[in-house]
Amino acid sequence: MLKRIISGVVGIPLLIFIVLYGDLPLYLATMLVSLIGLGEFYHAMTFKEYNPISYIGYGVGIALLTIFYFSLNLELIFLLIFIATIILSGILLYNSKHTILDISVTLYGVLYVPLFLGHIILTDKLNNSYIIWLIFIIAWATDTFAYFGGCFFGKTKLCPSISPKKTVEGAISGILGSIIVSSIFAYIFFIEYIVMVGFLGFFGSIIAQGGDLTASQIKRYVGIKDFGNLIPGHGGVLDRFDSILFTAPIVYYFFALLVK
Repeated sequence: MLKRIISGVVGIPLLIFIVLYGDLPLYLATMLVSLIGLGEFYHAMTFKEYNPISYIGYGVGIALLTIFYFSLNLELIFLLIFIATIILSGILLYNSKHTILDISVTLYGVLYVPLFLGHIILTDKLNNSYIIWLIFIIAWATDTFAYFGGCFFGKTKLCPSISPKKTVEGAISGILGSIIVSSIFAYIFFIEYIVMVGFLGFFGSIIAQGGDLTASQIKRYVGIKDFGNLIPGHGGVLDRFDSILFTAPIVYYFFALLVK
């Protein structure tokens, strides 16, 4: 617990500075976190004797985030995925040490980490600078309330085969906490959307917990406890950002498509 507190004392002010400044520092920070997280994912896959073609994954990840940052034509994303698939298919044909599973793991890693996390950059470009905070508020309010709700009220196991400690009561507490904190945030910064943000807090919390369980399922599948040990008390980057990976796209598309 002490390590978690120390990491929070150091990490939270840094996060606040980066998000407040936005623009280039946010792009670079998202790039760094994405590449580290992608590396953790690829390393985890080696425990199942998969052999992801990591340099292709890193290259596509960097290109994706750069397209997001410079607001380039989003059709370039489809072109990029097409080119990557062609290259990976060529490697599969002419390099016998790789299999179709290696190709699949390589592409899934790109979609799971840089593409999902890159929505933080897209959210920063929306016309309200406060929206980006909802990505972190929803994810971390859910985690915090779910943890304490599970500790005090947890009885019914949620997904014992994936994450034995998670409970239905904890999940409900996480949802309620997300709704409450998101609504308070909306009341302060954009009260005209408070009802819709409350709904986002509800739906986003469910998705965030899905992200948490997805990461747990991956770790259980490959037989590891944490993705890494970069963040003391938290594990790796993916252990800390597993909920945010799923929350960032939800917040972005909610405001980009529904609340214009």
